[in-house]
Amino acid sequence: MSDRDPVIEIRNLHKAYGSLEVLQGVDIMARRGDVVSLIGSSGSGKSTLLRCCNLLEDSQQGEILFKGEPVHWKGTGHGRRPGDPKQVLRIRTNLSMVFQQFNLWAHMTILQNVMEAPLTVLGRERAAVEDAARGYLDKVGIGDKCDAYPAQLSGGQQQRAAIARALCMEPEALLFDEPTSALDPELEQEVVRVIKDLAAEGRTMLIVTHDMKMAHDVSDHVVFLHKGLVEEEGAPETLFGAPKSERLQGFLQSTVHA
Repeated sequence: MSDRDPVIEIRNLHKAYGSLEVLQGVDIMARRGDVVSLIGSSGSGKSTLLRCCNLLEDSQQGEILFKGEPVHWKGTGHGRRPGDPKQVLRIRTNLSMVFQQFNLWAHMTILQNVMEAPLTVLGRERAAVEDAARGYLDKVGIGDKCDAYPAQLSGGQQQRAAIARALCMEPEALLFDEPTSALDPELEQEVVRVIKDLAAEGRTMLIVTHDMKMAHDVSDHVVFLHKGLVEEEGAPETLFGAPKSERLQGFLQSTVHA
């Protein structure tokens, strides 16, 4: 795989809940080292797209490719499901997801939270996993919280622990679903700094966000979704500086005045 081959590629993706069409034919690509941000109003399909990408949601039509390998499907329409459980596990473990609500295990220390998946899912050796976990907790700035429990941490610290947990899987790409929206502005900046550092390292990331400044600062490519379709996309300087679509212009104005 070359340095600029797509890690994630989505072609003509459709997703509906019953008669409600959430995605109506979306194309997205993230090449190795790209940071792609998905923006749009609530209900535009951003988080659903991310969950479909990680195979947490089933889509009814379209293709999802991971490092050029298409997902194998069985069935059609609302009965369509991924057909190869081993492939699903491989893709999910290589696309680590960071959720809006941190989803840490309350009964485990922060270190145990970060170590759990590499130990149980990947079957890695404990000493090596612990070294890596401590390193990632240092990286996100909470190395001194290894023995604390989630309830003893602020929201910003919990989200940084969740990012360390995602990194400890050594994934091909990171998927962020509104990583700062549950946080106060002060705590939000702690998490934004970590995401900026990861972007500077050249990590492949797909980020659903309401934070236009972060999207502008960290992204190589920004996609504006409106009612389940890509309304406009491009480099952040172009999309934020000279939006062509009236819908995007209105959306950006509403975020400025929010």
